[in-house]
Amino acid sequence: MKRTIAFLLFGLLMAPAAFSQNMVERFSAGQHYFPITPPVPSTAPAGKVEVVEAFSYACVHCAHFNPSVEKWKKSKPASAQFVLMPVVFSPSWEVLARGFYAAEALGALPRTHEKMFNAIFVDKKQFRTIEDVAKWYAGHGVNEAKFLATAKSFGVNAKIKRGADLVKRFQIDGTPSVIVAGKYRITGASAGDYETLWQIVDYLVQRELASKPAATARR
Repeated sequence: MKRTIAFLLFGLLMAPAAFSQNMVERFSAGQHYFPITPPVPSTAPAGKVEVVEAFSYACVHCAHFNPSVEKWKKSKPASAQFVLMPVVFSPSWEVLARGFYAAEALGALPRTHEKMFNAIFVDKKQFRTIEDVAKWYAGHGVNEAKFLATAKSFGVNAKIKRGADLVKRFQIDGTPSVIVAGKYRITGASAGDYETLWQIVDYLVQRELASKPAATARR
């Protein structure tokens, strides 16, 4: 009996190491994910690993990707701090990015994020100006005047500028892309499918935590 208990305890202790080793063997840099050189300093607090989704409401692949994002968020490592970052590859994308940041500042994002994808790709709604965007958000309970003022504010201008800088530093060439700890970039193409992409994210979060003094358990 003692030998059996000892064996079971040994197995439990070795399981995380075995899992990590399996992931190392399965996922390789340059194939499944891409190291970012030089790394971009993360703004995540101590004990957290920043996971950034670079996306655009104008990107149909991002719309298809969003359900897997929401699914991962429900079971993600507690140490993972998820951040959405709208990417601007054209003037029309900037209008939508401004709308995102205004909605975020006004607390409307949780109820409008998925609906904006549906508005564009299901309802085929066109957003040519920030005024068009403001009218749509007004239909979802946001004060139109306040929305426009926020979208044109210094704070949103600064976020648009910072986002453009991060796109270059993260070496983002398409959306959606996921950045872990400012050090690793993963795409749907590199992962092969969305389920595998989130397995790679979890592995890289675990790897980042292993390099720090303390780790945080999964929710």
